[in-house]
Amino acid sequence: MVVQFIDEHRDRFGVEPICRVLTAHGVKIAPSGYYAFKTRLASARAVSDAELIVQIERVFWDRKLGRGISGVRKVWHLLRREGIVVARCTVERLMRQQGLRGIRRGKQFVTPRPDSSSTRPPDHVLRCFRADRPNELWVMGVISR
Repeated sequence: MVVQFIDEHRDRFGVEPICRVLTAHGVKIAPSGYYAFKTRLASARAVSDAELIVQIERVFWDRKLGRGISGVRKVWHLLRREGIVVARCTVERLMRQQGLRGIRRGKQFVTPRPDSSSTRPPDHVLRCFRADRPNELWVMGVISR
């Protein structure tokens, strides 16, 4: 961010005066540090991340797979199926960095309350669970699905 600022204003003010003003205001940067950053090659991780981002976005936005609904696990599996060996956490980090998020499905809840419009089986016991003597009334529950 500081380097980008210096790049934008270096033609007007020069690198050394900008670095002097930034250092006076608490942003410590030397001109040699700026030039070293500009001539430094990209790291191996940055290069591989740039290549992986292209592949991840291609798989994520693929029409056949639903255009942007796949999450980290599905994207990771699809990349592995294509022969691209990458860790799941790397796919997760790069998707987060690019702002790519899969669609979350809502959880299906099963309620113990019956639907009021459904038909119920007949009540043969008549809900009288009080027995005057032993073995007069037996109760059993059956669940059918």
